[in-house]
Amino acid sequence: MRRNFDLRRVSGALALTLVLGLLLSAKDVKAQSRGFFVPYSTAGFGIGTANYYGDLAPYRRPLSSTFKMIRWSVGGNYTRHFTPRLAARASFIYARIAGDDYIMNRDSKHETSVFYARNLHFRNDLKEFSVQGIYKLTPDNRSYDRRPQLGWYLFAGVALTAHNPKALDSLKGDWVKLQPLGTEGQGNEGYAKPYSLVQFAIPVGIGVRYKINSKFDISAELGYRKTFTDYLDDAHGAYADPALFADDPLAGHMANRTAEQIAVRKGVDRTEGIGKFLNANYPGVLPEGANPLQVLPTTGFGAPGTDRGNSPTQKDAYLFGMITVHYMLPSQIKCPPLR
Repeated sequence: MRRNFDLRRVSGALALTLVLGLLLSAKDVKAQSRGFFVPYSTAGFGIGTANYYGDLAPYRRPLSSTFKMIRWSVGGNYTRHFTPRLAARASFIYARIAGDDYIMNRDSKHETSVFYARNLHFRNDLKEFSVQGIYKLTPDNRSYDRRPQLGWYLFAGVALTAHNPKALDSLKGDWVKLQPLGTEGQGNEGYAKPYSLVQFAIPVGIGVRYKINSKFDISAELGYRKTFTDYLDDAHGAYADPALFADDPLAGHMANRTAEQIAVRKGVDRTEGIGKFLNANYPGVLPEGANPLQVLPTTGFGAPGTDRGNSPTQKDAYLFGMITVHYMLPSQIKCPPLR
């Protein structure tokens, strides 16, 4: 009888344990189905590319504009993941963009274009701070250590960008800041005021993330920036009256480089190319044996009031492609209460 009593007691305790276990398991499953999520944070550092689109790299030539003048970018970010699908990040990126009429148009198909003859170039170091919202197309699981191996996401936000376009002085070999020179007459009576060196931009893009281990991710993303300025390249409107630069030869030289013999970034003689440009666009104007660079100004090309920027109504833009390593910042994980 004693043995039977013990067996019954053991069997009852085991049954009670099983019932409690099932109830708790059901409660945990129910909690997961109700979407409990443990927020977490990451810090990231990345390197990549930078591209510019504007007067010297037009959208009508997307491949050339994207790949001929690729430069670099580097940045860091802090990201807070609030829900399985939503996150927000603060980001800082330092990057260089560049454009060059000669490099873009030196092939036989384009050297007869007005952009080859224009002969402008620039580089611009950007310092961008942005705040972005992230929508994860592949949602996270309940906590960072259970995140999926591979995930896609979209992002958009607002950015503040400091910039300062420069061009190479062929006489001294120095990179010269262009905004203070007022190359299109800015700051003079009858001309626009000097453009701002701090601008707003709208970043939008797509990315893919791969889980390296519980603590590290790596991501690749493309981020397009729509800006509200046409002066990332210092080219927007029309050529100014050369008389404005009578007391500043450097400004006059940077304002109009059409008759410059050497493509300064590449050190190549433009004389033959300008001859082809004249024969294609101004038939009969180039006498045999004449110097095309001396004949060009007589055609009125680059004259005051004519176009210097080829799309004054279209704003400049830039594109970042970045590879970033993300570290999961330590945080205390609290279990959600059972309900």
